[in-house]
Amino acid sequence: MAYAIARLKKLKRGNISGSASHTARERETPNADPTQKNIRFIGSLNPEERLEDLVLAKIGDSEQKRKIRTDAVYCVELLLSASPSYFRPDCPTQAGYYEPQKLDDWLEATHQWLADEYGNRIVRAELHLDEATPHIHAYFVPLDDEGQLRCNHFFDGRQKIHEFQNSYYQTMRLIELERGIKGSRAKHQDIKDFYRIVEEGRDLEVDELSAAQLKAKAADRDRANQRKEEMEATAKALALDNEQLRRRIEQLEQDNQSIKKLTEWSTDLALDDVAWELGLWRKGNEWVGGNHIINIDASQFTDFGNGSSLTGNSAIDLVKHVNQCNQTTAIAWIGERFGEAGGQRAAIAHAQKVAADIIQTQPAPQFTLPVEDKANWSVVEHYLKQKRGIPSDCVQMLHNQGLVYADSKANVVFVMRDLNGKTKGAFLEGAANNFSGYELGTVRRDSWFYFTLGKKPSEQTSTVVLSDSPIDTISVAMLEYQVKGIPENRTVYMAVDDTSNLPVERLRNVPYVQVAFSQPTVARAVKELLPHSTQLKCESRDWNTQLITFSHQLQQRYSQQNHEELEL
Repeated sequence: MAYAIARLKKLKRGNISGSASHTARERETPNADPTQKNIRFIGSLNPEERLEDLVLAKIGDSEQKRKIRTDAVYCVELLLSASPSYFRPDCPTQAGYYEPQKLDDWLEATHQWLADEYGNRIVRAELHLDEATPHIHAYFVPLDDEGQLRCNHFFDGRQKIHEFQNSYYQTMRLIELERGIKGSRAKHQDIKDFYRIVEEGRDLEVDELSAAQLKAKAADRDRANQRKEEMEATAKALALDNEQLRRRIEQLEQDNQSIKKLTEWSTDLALDDVAWELGLWRKGNEWVGGNHIINIDASQFTDFGNGSSLTGNSAIDLVKHVNQCNQTTAIAWIGERFGEAGGQRAAIAHAQKVAADIIQTQPAPQFTLPVEDKANWSVVEHYLKQKRGIPSDCVQMLHNQGLVYADSKANVVFVMRDLNGKTKGAFLEGAANNFSGYELGTVRRDSWFYFTLGKKPSEQTSTVVLSDSPIDTISVAMLEYQVKGIPENRTVYMAVDDTSNLPVERLRNVPYVQVAFSQPTVARAVKELLPHSTQLKCESRDWNTQLITFSHQLQQRYSQQNHEELEL
């Protein structure tokens, strides 16, 4: 048998906000399921609208408010529900579940009852579906027919409470609900006690109500004990956190000692080597790149970029300055870039022993490509085709492969990869300015700008052509393509600006290595490392100039041929 449930609670003005914060879920409700959404079917959905303001607005003018006693009841909270066996007759103990049709019938009947019984004096009503059993909280402002606030007129005494419950039952019996407590000798329950029974999602028998009150009180004690256990567990967790913090402080003190020692030996590391790894390049007696113009004198450096003259006297200082990082990150960067050199750099060997923990726990910063700006691609594309003379199909091929694109400053971004294809750097060249240089963080020792022409990628590389820069690399490839067509064998075109990052071991296994450096000294150095290499002679000051000249000659030749054909 399923019962209709109706309870009420009288609210003074000071109690209104507390009740509203619970029903509107403005405060934590431990037994509520946050994945379920409650429904407000009477009243505004504006979350900023306060229940207290609705009640005061309904009460009306200031003259009436002056007559209200300080202990007056401003509104009445109605709790309306039904036995769980009504909402889920086949499984009444399955808390949180309900049959949709049962819920719709009950909600429609209850909504109609509220409208018929109280009309617009109901300022808000919400259907709660996030607890064990569906139920409604409705707020009624007890104004009589004269517009006076008189709660006793509606709910004064046992007889009027019975009339309230009988009225609800007369509507609920139409959907086959019984009146649950008629004739019971149990004391009328306050809404806060009865609400606990609704939360538990169990059926109420007529003679169970007094026992239910006792169980509700026992549940209070259980919750208090649970809260005590939670507080004790929190205290233990805080004690554990404090111990871990103490250990961390000790570790930091040890790290500080290691950093102090690292600072002492970092002066032994050649600053020229560090500058090269940082992506700077030598220009006369200075190292330049980005906004830096750095002069290195033995173990000291001075940066004259941006009109300043910042100085430093160690490898760590130089890394911190250029990479804009802290000391620990700089140490990790040095360990990652120079650690593999092992015996070739004794200072780094000492660093690995002293700062092993730092290098292991502090990952070196990873390179990040500049963000692509597709809006600037047309500027970059025009620069490559018109100013650099690179054929349109080549530009499109490199762009489609993700090897060339535009950044937010309209720079050409040439993507640099290691021999396994992993991106580790980028070389930038301004399409709208004279800027050129490596993106900060580029791993120059282990990445190159390169691309392949010829047979399928799965076939063995037979030829590698080495050039100074990405532009020269593309230019050499296009000169060969315009003269000979696509290479018959798989050919890799690679930009290598220094013998320091020449992949010697890999190139020794390539049958044909062609050197297309514009500087004879670099070409000779490569010849010593790779005796089987051959040199390609540039007839202009660089390969790009030669490509532009050759393209102009081809155009003139085609124009002359067309002119002669027209004369014929």
